[in-house]
Amino acid sequence: MINPIDYIHKYPHRSKQILGISYKQFLQLVEQASLCQSEQRSQIEQTKIRLNAPGGGRKPILSTEGEVGLCLFYLRHLPTFEILGLQFGISKTSANDIFHYWLRILQEILPASLLEQVKNQVGDSEVVKELLTEFELLVDSTEQRRQRPNEYKEQKKFYSGKKKKHTFKNQFIILPQAQDIVDVIVAQPDPASDINLRSEFNRKNLLPSSSSKVIKLI
Repeated sequence: MINPIDYIHKYPHRSKQILGISYKQFLQLVEQASLCQSEQRSQIEQTKIRLNAPGGGRKPILSTEGEVGLCLFYLRHLPTFEILGLQFGISKTSANDIFHYWLRILQEILPASLLEQVKNQVGDSEVVKELLTEFELLVDSTEQRRQRPNEYKEQKKFYSGKKKKHTFKNQFIILPQAQDIVDVIVAQPDPASDINLRSEFNRKNLLPSSSSKVIKLI
């Protein structure tokens, strides 16, 4: 099974289909992510009590480029972590750990959703909410397969009758013509319907109640 990163190095023009971004954008993202990781490690080293010499410990199987690519590949195709591990030649546990590690870094360097950018700025937040009432917001959701929970109550909570599998549900709210991402709701129990997730969006007081009429499910 060919590693997706080796594949796009060989066929750069296929990068967007494989990772969701162009080959040039991927290389730039890897560079930015590496710098962010170095800064985080430098901060940790300043307060860390070291038992081993720098550079000690087990070497990573994947390069930084491979790990960032793994994260993007998952976000693009939403495979199970077992399949993701097979694709990159590592265990499903390592695939899970690598994804969540780099996801936190990518969230720091990539643009946030519109509401995320202003959530801690009360004045700006109110202005944005008021402006959004003038738009027809587009709402779509996807199902992401997950491993079956051990507990029966959790199994029932995440079981999708539509997919006949245990899944998470993710919802995306955007402006017309993809002008901006308004909000993202991730990892909701699958039985939550699109309309209920939309209600959750309103319950979070992200928009005034008068704006509910402008939300369109797609």
